[in-house]
Amino acid sequence: MLLVVLAVHVPAFSQWDVKPEVEEDIQTAISEIYNLEFYDATLSVERIIRSEPDHPAGYFFKAMILWWRILANFENESYDNLFEEMLEKVIDECDERLERDEGDVAALFFKGGSLGFRGRLRANRGNWIGAAQDGVAALPIVRKAHELAPENTDVLLGIGIYNYYASVIPERYPLVKPLMIFFPSGDRALGLEQLETAARSSRYASTEATYFLVQSYYQYEKNFVRALEFSRILHERHPRNPVFHRYVGRCLVSMGRFDEAFPVFFEIQRRCQERWTGYDDLAAREAYYYIGMTYFNSRNYGDARDAMDLCVRFSEKLDTDEESGFWVMAILTLGKISDALGQRAQAKELYEKVLDMPDYRGAHQQAELFLVHPYRGD
Repeated sequence: MLLVVLAVHVPAFSQWDVKPEVEEDIQTAISEIYNLEFYDATLSVERIIRSEPDHPAGYFFKAMILWWRILANFENESYDNLFEEMLEKVIDECDERLERDEGDVAALFFKGGSLGFRGRLRANRGNWIGAAQDGVAALPIVRKAHELAPENTDVLLGIGIYNYYASVIPERYPLVKPLMIFFPSGDRALGLEQLETAARSSRYASTEATYFLVQSYYQYEKNFVRALEFSRILHERHPRNPVFHRYVGRCLVSMGRFDEAFPVFFEIQRRCQERWTGYDDLAAREAYYYIGMTYFNSRNYGDARDAMDLCVRFSEKLDTDEESGFWVMAILTLGKISDALGQRAQAKELYEKVLDMPDYRGAHQQAELFLVHPYRGD
């Protein structure tokens, strides 16, 4: 979940006054970071820092390597403190430059970006006060950057993020509404328009803007056609990124296109087995669930059971506090499979188990129904 990320995440290098070879390294580093090629990205970033030790760019992208390590396994919080320390380093570098020149565009971009990413992490960890404080600090920086470079489409990333999420988040999360008194109102439609412009036209913010569009259309707009369009762009651009890869499959499933989603999730589970970077147990569980649902929908109950059993096995490992939706729905589906195969006693046992779990998307109602009327596969 995202709060208002009040920052220009990937600035325009034409404003930064860096050497051409450094700009090339930055471009390379961005591609490597999004493709989760962390070793190569680290080498590229270190070259940037050696060439421009007084410029915030290298330190910022060094932090972005860690950010994508966090995103690749968001349940793991062990990198959080180090990530915030690295962002503080960027902010300190920017503050030194702004003391010399308050109109230093590079310093404004990177300071705003650092505050934005810190707020983004804090919001996702449930620290709404900390996220709001970062937002309050970042907003005037974003506005000043926009005033200094109004023609720059990369700048629209931060402006678009603000306009969209300042409108959407208070509606979706009422707890946040009191915090929004510190911010001007957002504009949902304008925010999407600005993000689409940044995704289409910017040289350096394109991928980040496209990723925000995927999340916005998928999570909040429920426009899965548009979300699929943008997730496919991301997956084609960065084919080793599991976050982008999984969104392609999710969008297809949300549109009911299980046959098209099946090869996507089958490839994801293969990469999980081969231990590709970021293709972890969470990705594997999701893949096995949707593989199982595809088999179930085609009445291939044997393969569906095998996949759902694997989904349950991963859930038992991952869900340490409370059963997830994947676990609940996998047990419910296993109950239906048992009924379809004439194994009524086992089916009833599984439905009873569902009733002892959280009620996810009407799972309890279905379990109660099938306890009385066996599932027949129609």
